[in-house]
Amino acid sequence: MQTKVKRSRLKPVSRISVCEDIAHQILNLIAKGDLKPGERLPAERDLCADFGVGRSSLREALRCLSVVGILNARVGEGTSVAGDGAKFLGKIFDWRLVTEKHDLEQLMDVRIALEGATAADMARKGTAEQITELKTLLKGMAKAVDDPKSFAKLDMAFHIHLAACSGNPLLYDLISAIRNQLSLGMETFLLTPQARPHSLKEHTAIFKRIHTRDAQGARAAMQLHLEAAFRRYVQQAID
Repeated sequence: MQTKVKRSRLKPVSRISVCEDIAHQILNLIAKGDLKPGERLPAERDLCADFGVGRSSLREALRCLSVVGILNARVGEGTSVAGDGAKFLGKIFDWRLVTEKHDLEQLMDVRIALEGATAADMARKGTAEQITELKTLLKGMAKAVDDPKSFAKLDMAFHIHLAACSGNPLLYDLISAIRNQLSLGMETFLLTPQARPHSLKEHTAIFKRIHTRDAQGARAAMQLHLEAAFRRYVQQAID
C-alpha cells in the first residue's frame, strides 16, 4: 500500500539524540493517523533528506521500531506500519513510557482512570467464576496481611485479574505497562506494616461493590483506593 503521509510533515531532527527523535516523529505520525496500519514509509533516501540525517541513524531508528513490533521491514518491500492496530498502539504506549519522563503523579492519574473502568466493567459484566476468583484473591490477601511479599503479589494479582476480565487486551496491556513503571517505587511501599491493613480494607470495599453489581460504586471504590495509596506513599516519602 502506497504511503499517504505528507513528507512536509517531517522536519530535521535534533542532533542531541538523532535515533530517538526519528522514532518519536514516526510514532507521532502513527498516533495522529497520518501513517496507518499497513502503509509504507517513504523511501530511505527521502526520509534521510526530510529528517536531515544519514542512513545509519535512520536505519537504527527503523530497526528499533521494528524490534518492538511497530514497523515491519521486509527485503524488497520496504518498511511499513504493523497491521495490528491494537498491538502497535500498545507498543507506542510502552515506548513512550520508557523513553519519556513521567512523574508518579502523572502515571497514577492514568492508572486511576483505567482501573476505575476495569472495576466498573467487572461489576457490570463479570461472570460468577471471575468474581469468585476475585474473592479468593481477597481472602488470600487477608491471610497474608502479615507477610509483605505474599500480600504484594496478591495485591497485584487482584488488579491484574480485573484488567484481564475486562475483555479488552489493549486495556490490559496499558494497565500492565503502567504498573511496571510504578512498581519500582510504590510496590515496595506495601512492605511497610501500616500500609497493608489500609489496602486490605480498600480492596474489600471494591469487591463488595463488584459483588453487588454496583458499577459506579466499584469505580469510585477503586479510585478512592488508588488515590489513598498514592497519598500514603507520598507521605512516607516526605517522612
